[in-house]
Amino acid sequence: MILISRAFDNHEEIPQAYTCIGKNISPPLEWKNIPAGTKSLVLIVDDPDAPDPKAPRVTWVHWVVYNIPSGKSIINEDASGRNMPEGAVEGVNDWKKRGYGGPCPPVGRHRYFHKLYALDTFLDEGLNSKQEVEEAMKGHILAHAELVGLFKK
Repeated sequence: MILISRAFDNHEEIPQAYTCIGKNISPPLEWKNIPAGTKSLVLIVDDPDAPDPKAPRVTWVHWVVYNIPSGKSIINEDASGRNMPEGAVEGVNDWKKRGYGGPCPPVGRHRYFHKLYALDTFLDEGLNSKQEVEEAMKGHILAHAELVGLFKK
């Protein structure tokens, strides 16, 4: 399974438009080679370098999306909140808001992991946090792909 973005390459800079100092909109994401038997997909975007890459203390959650139908292969730019694939559910990020929150590191260059999981099931729609989604995914992951973007204010 492969996850890419038309906005940035793996381990390259995330354009400012997708960050807190830009438009703070979600980047376009595409995937291919979903395994047979996939019923839904989960996308988690987080930053393991918070608050300072030299002394990380927490993994900051930027976006949680689950129950993306397996027939979909793209999330368009600026999808959060209004243009999500039908049936997809957005969880709560670490700003305590439902939807996307772009990179906004207080210091240093951070890594932003865009993680896509193919599941053999759909998850209960009442899930909110990354932790709840990850717990519900256990035993159902068929494949996993990552795209890492970098950003420094």
